[in-house]
Amino acid sequence: MIQKAIVIGCPGAGKSTFARRLCDQTHLPLYYLDMLWHKPDRTTVSKNIFDEKLKEIISKDKWIIDGNYGRTLEMRIQACDTIFLLDFPVEICLAGAKSRIGKQRIDMPWIETEFDEEFRQWILDFPKNELPIVYGLLDKYKDEKSIYIFHSRADTDNYLST
Repeated sequence: MIQKAIVIGCPGAGKSTFARRLCDQTHLPLYYLDMLWHKPDRTTVSKNIFDEKLKEIISKDKWIIDGNYGRTLEMRIQACDTIFLLDFPVEICLAGAKSRIGKQRIDMPWIETEFDEEFRQWILDFPKNELPIVYGLLDKYKDEKSIYIFHSRADTDNYLST
């Protein structure tokens, strides 16, 4: 049974949507890393403040944590029992990120008004820059954690419907 889970993957893959649906099924508390990092005025907290808030969450008995934040990924992997990776094609992630422009979200403290070029490039580079690190960590902890890797929205839907 899941007690402590992380949901990771490329921006736009649908991590927050999956995490909310998982939360609805498990009734575990859900925490969004974007809400810890970003302030409503579009600035960010310091790394020390972010780390302290994250450590408070990790010390709890039960949780779902949504978000990448590679600098703290291994800390979250060490603390969790279950890892969900949404490894979707870049085109799906780009479309997902574009689709949320102008929409209020509970996982972000402001409404995105444009598809920032730097963010778009980060999504395009995610498979070559981030995924090898993620898969390396998954391999490192494969014997200790339950790991689920999804390659499509149908995969996540199938998992949540079982």
